Amino acid sequence: MYKAFFKRVLDILLTTIVLIILSPFLLIISFVLLLTGEHQIIYFQNRIGKDLKTFFIWKFTTMLKDSENMGDGLLTVREDPRVLPFGKFLRKSKINEIPQLINIIKGDMSIVGPRPLIYNPYKSGVGEKVYKTRPGLTGIGSIMFRDEEHLLSTTKLDKTYFYDNYISPYKGELEMWYQKNLSFITDIKVIFCTAWVIVFSESKLPYKLFKGLPTKPKELQ
Repeated sequence: MYKAFFKRVLDILLTTIVLIILSPFLLIISFVLLLTGEHQIIYFQNRIGKDLKTFFIWKFTTMLKDSENMGDGLLTVREDPRVLPFGKFLRKSKINEIPQLINIIKGDMSIVGPRPLIYNPYKSGVGEKVYKTRPGLTGIGSIMFRDEEHLLSTTKLDKTYFYDNYISPYKGELEMWYQKNLSFITDIKVIFCTAWVIVFSESKLPYKLFKGLPTKPKELQ
């Protein structure tokens, strides 16, 4: 019942309240972006959504235009030269994700769910199970991979190979765990933990809050 109805009702109610409260702050961010960098406020990108259908995700602009055709392409590493100065702050604080509240209102996304990826990197059948629900503004994958840029920056392997063969499979396991444990309590824990790890990035709290998480591969430790 929660997954089928109340999750969507809560998404709409909470997102509307947050948008109203944050609207002055979002206007300031928009004004700064308009005057700096590429003078572009919102960046739209095609992402995978519920039932593997694509949609355009909203984000505050943090990188150079056409950055997907520069450097490491779709992957972003620590101290990536394509990231704009103000964009570094927006990305580190996760403020760049706030415009996705519009996606939630539209029904493209949920507050909590699997992250909407640019392409489906999962093995056959996994993606279909992962995206049985709407993708989320945050989720267990977002929490456990809050250091993804660091992992990509420090690996000695080809970054695309490392992502496809180590990061993606573990993300898939985490998202499958979420599907099995999806509940109101789980979502509340995810929301709380998301805020917690933004402030305390090295915290081990996720391992205490979420029981039965799949074991992290040694390549990601």
